[in-house]
Amino acid sequence: MIEPMLKVAEADAQRNFGLYQDKALTQPVAITLNGRPRTVLISIEEYERLKRRDRQVVRTEDAPQEIVDAILAARPPEENKRFDHEV
Repeated sequence: MIEPMLKVAEADAQRNFGLYQDKALTQPVAITLNGRPRTVLISIEEYERLKRRDRQVVRTEDAPQEIVDAILAARPPEENKRFDHEV
């Protein structure tokens, strides 16, 4: 489980960089400048997890046909009809 974000001043992060690198393996470390978070130090695993969540945008013309077919066949649940008057 990832712990809450730790906040440290930039000067402290510079003096104790190794310590905060180790802490970033289990929790994000916000490095502050003038009391405001400026950067965040995270583990490579967390960075890679976030990168995997990036979305890829595909033009309709370039989308695989099975995805286009699935979109065209999709129907909202019956319970959502109560919102039809809003359209």
